[in-house]
Amino acid sequence: MRVLIVNKFYYPRGGDCIVAMNLERLLREQGHEVAVFAMQYPENVDSGWNDYYPSQVDFDGSLGNKLKAAKRLMGWGDIKPAFKKIIDDFRPDIVHLHNIHSYLSPVLAQLAKGHGCRVVWTLHDYKLVCPSYACLLDEKPCERCIGHSKISVLKTRCMKGSLAASVMAWIEARKWNRSALEEATDAFICPSHFMAAKLRKDGFDPAKIHVVCNHIDPEKLALYQSLNHPTREDYYAYVGRLSREKGVTTLLYVASKLPFKLKVAGDGPLFKRLQQQYAGNKNIEFLGHQNAQQVATLLSKAQFSVVPSEWYENNPLSVIESLCAGTPVVGASIGGIPELLSDDNGLTFASGSNHELSQAIIKAVDAQWNNDNIKTAAAARFSEQKHLQQIIEIYGLKAE
Repeated sequence: MRVLIVNKFYYPRGGDCIVAMNLERLLREQGHEVAVFAMQYPENVDSGWNDYYPSQVDFDGSLGNKLKAAKRLMGWGDIKPAFKKIIDDFRPDIVHLHNIHSYLSPVLAQLAKGHGCRVVWTLHDYKLVCPSYACLLDEKPCERCIGHSKISVLKTRCMKGSLAASVMAWIEARKWNRSALEEATDAFICPSHFMAAKLRKDGFDPAKIHVVCNHIDPEKLALYQSLNHPTREDYYAYVGRLSREKGVTTLLYVASKLPFKLKVAGDGPLFKRLQQQYAGNKNIEFLGHQNAQQVATLLSKAQFSVVPSEWYENNPLSVIESLCAGTPVVGASIGGIPELLSDDNGLTFASGSNHELSQAIIKAVDAQWNNDNIKTAAAARFSEQKHLQQIIEIYGLKAE
């Protein structure tokens, strides 16, 4: 097959970029021809297709920059001719979209469909059902727009807390509404059943919705497989961003009342405040930012990890990596977290509940976990081979 992979950036900027870049490698290894389309950006890796990319847009800076970016939202400017050129030259069978809103445009789905391509779209956030991406309002889960008019983004100004940004998000949602996106897309790939349920609630055709769990990078998997600590050390761990929606304030409050040692790995907007607040607590240790090797070692020695999120986590890598380390997870029962856990590899608790989190930590400390079985099962469940097989099956489905 000839597959065109599309993402707004093409360097390891975030999860969407990493997934898209890994997919490019996997497809090439299987003998498929692959091209890449992204926005021009100084940090992009050389894909061999950079000359086709449309110009960079920026929502900050001068009025000219903002107007150019606003045109891109609508699919105007140089985005159409740039995409048509790569379609004409590469002639893909499949156009696989990833994160394309704002810096590219959903107009690409319409153009690809018009050229007879099968259009597959992997969703990395909730943008198709929530104009502000995250289903958050005042740092709490929000579904005002799901299954309803998107006018709430204006009423609440929930896009970056800005009226101007919220107006643009509302216009974008009106332009690229469910009917327009669904007509141009053959398959929507959701990394979790939770996200798939939100699409169905918003009215998307269930026949076009597919669930494909994220996979772990093979180098990271090999790293976790190489680490073996038969006797776990006397601590549990949090690995992730230190921000409100991640539930770290709830976790640290609970941890400060318990007699067990917690190691906190990560940085974020709350790092300094929380570090100062709990400086006198001997059971809480802040490690700051940790590299991949340090995170792997931390998880591989921990009794268990905690993922205390208070927003709609989709398919969190923090859970997947912990399980690949053979480390059970105490996870908040929110978003896609519960579908990754079972009695054999973790526990769940009501998101935001101090009491339930405390009880879950105590139970996890006392539990007898089979770390080897957790690691073996996770390696098979989150392998790139399984992930690619599911993607290929979706590529091969006949259009409705």
